[in-house]
Amino acid sequence: MIDRDIKQCLGQMIKGVEVVGAAHDGVMRAYTSHWVSQVSFEEPIVMASVSPKHDTHPLMVASGQFTVSILGADQISEGQYFSYPGHKMRYVADEYITPWPDADHGLPVVPNAIAWMRCETFQITPMEDHELFFARVVEVQPNRLKDPPLLYSSRLGWRMTGDKAREPGVSIRDQLLERVATEFGDD
Repeated sequence: MIDRDIKQCLGQMIKGVEVVGAAHDGVMRAYTSHWVSQVSFEEPIVMASVSPKHDTHPLMVASGQFTVSILGADQISEGQYFSYPGHKMRYVADEYITPWPDADHGLPVVPNAIAWMRCETFQITPMEDHELFFARVVEVQPNRLKDPPLLYSSRLGWRMTGDKAREPGVSIRDQLLERVATEFGDD
């Protein structure tokens, strides 16, 4: 069990919300995650943290691939639905999942998501209660990239992106570079 103070601090971390899906032998499953991250600048590599207890896990292992549907701020219903094990929801919301259009792999995606990514796993790393799936993004479908994404924090709940954090016309990077040049010259 995580210490209460540690849990509250970790709960302040806010992340984008995705639905991770997999398919194998005609079965499609998906789960809501805010533990999907880009982990490389040089290559399109992502990491997804998955519980082996989740019904999507064996499909991800068997197929060697998965999809990531990046949810928009208007897709809280989809995020909430897939945050429960599918059997608990009795798979009632067929409208929240569809096979990737025009593809032979049959991988599931969330309709109208901001974007879809198809990922091929190249490494699985066991952790205490989850496994980390490292995968290359091999196909994407941008859908509504200008719309605000859905965010989640275990302490703050569902959120959407908001105003910019810096004022227009101000470059913190340029200010820092100017300071370095002033203090240290052009080494």
